[in-house]
Amino acid sequence: MLERFIEFWNHITTFQRLLTILIPLVFFWLLEYVIPLFTFDKPYNKVKHTGVNLVFLATSFIVNIILGIATVAVSTWVMNQQIGVMNWMEMPLWAQVLLTLFMMDLFAQYIPHYLMHKAKPLWRFHVVHHSDTHVDVSTGTRHHPGEWIIRESFTMIGIIVMGVPVGLYFMHRSFQALFTYFNHANISLPRWLDKTIGLVFVSPDMHKFHHHYKRPWTDMNFANSFSIWDRVFGTLVYDDPKKIRYGIDTLDDSLDENVGFQLKVPFDHKIQVTRPEEEERNVGR
Repeated sequence: MLERFIEFWNHITTFQRLLTILIPLVFFWLLEYVIPLFTFDKPYNKVKHTGVNLVFLATSFIVNIILGIATVAVSTWVMNQQIGVMNWMEMPLWAQVLLTLFMMDLFAQYIPHYLMHKAKPLWRFHVVHHSDTHVDVSTGTRHHPGEWIIRESFTMIGIIVMGVPVGLYFMHRSFQALFTYFNHANISLPRWLDKTIGLVFVSPDMHKFHHHYKRPWTDMNFANSFSIWDRVFGTLVYDDPKKIRYGIDTLDDSLDENVGFQLKVPFDHKIQVTRPEEEERNVGR
């Protein structure tokens, strides 16, 4: 059974990979109508908002194709050279699957995410994601093309360290996409259920605190799939989700759907992405 599962990912087609992304996206998009966490006030328009965020995804289309080809090449090279933990140690298939999902959440998600919040040049790219003032499932597709380069670079490092084969890399990408849509979705789960999910995985409420408009919550809850990474590194926060306000306190909320403005944020240093007191603190270090 497990062998057939691995075989599927080893031979997954481009169309099948697309379905693993589109099906959860559409599912949670529709679920938001049924159990919304927030009922956003006008002028919010769900369809228009989704369209804007998909434009961000479209701007990264070529970048993602190139990065995907490069990452597959790295994974193929790793397997040919027998590099990485899973090539150096004998382990059953189920352990390889779990280790890939678990450790790639660290290398490809937690670490680059943490660094993008701590290093100002990287934050300038990531702030585009945080500037969304109406977080919903489509926010999971909202990234500057430069952010994809940062994230996939760390993915390649994880593949080399862990020795991840191509099939398990594809499985990892689909797994992360599922949780990205799940924890960005504007859905309200019973508190007990959300907290129970959060014991192991990143729950919807848990990630919403990360999208609060100012620190300290903005700099917490960096993991995408497994909440244990935030527990281990002391970056976990959980409170009343009704206290959350989306956006970012250094950018004009009215420009959150201005794609042209958002794409130039990393390169136009006249645009303030950190507060003045943070600038002074960084200079003093």
